[in-house]
Amino acid sequence: MPPEPNDLRPHPALDEVDRAILTELAADGRLPNNALAERVGVAPSTCLTRTRALRERGAIRGFHAEVDPAALGLPLQALVSVRLTAHERAAVDAFRARSVRLPGVVSVFHVAGAEDYVLHVRAASGDALRDFVLDHLAVDPVVQHTQTSLIFEQARGMG
Repeated sequence: MPPEPNDLRPHPALDEVDRAILTELAADGRLPNNALAERVGVAPSTCLTRTRALRERGAIRGFHAEVDPAALGLPLQALVSVRLTAHERAAVDAFRARSVRLPGVVSVFHVAGAEDYVLHVRAASGDALRDFVLDHLAVDPVVQHTQTSLIFEQARGMG
């Protein structure tokens, strides 16, 4: 079973082949096993075993398709910064558990600084985004303050 997303235990040491597999899959998650094996210089059976082990250890968290949000009817994206009123572990953990299940939430980041969380949110319109903040965050007793920043453009980095 893969570790929880916030499991802070270090991954067991990765060797050169494991790191090469991770690098290739990060660049192209749809790479077939035979091509991956060839690129990293191991037999396909070895590559498959290594890839499965990396998934089981949590080094590979999953595979996904990058879909244009507008194609899903959610053309508006925003980063919503959230400051909590309470910082006890139970309150922080409960907020994280709730926030990842809210409609339109793509990612939740627990951050250092003046704000405690940043939520990456997709919405159908400005009205829908306002309703999200008012209906899900402003009414939450553990939320002290929110600040919404619209995303004009998103570009994926190489890392």
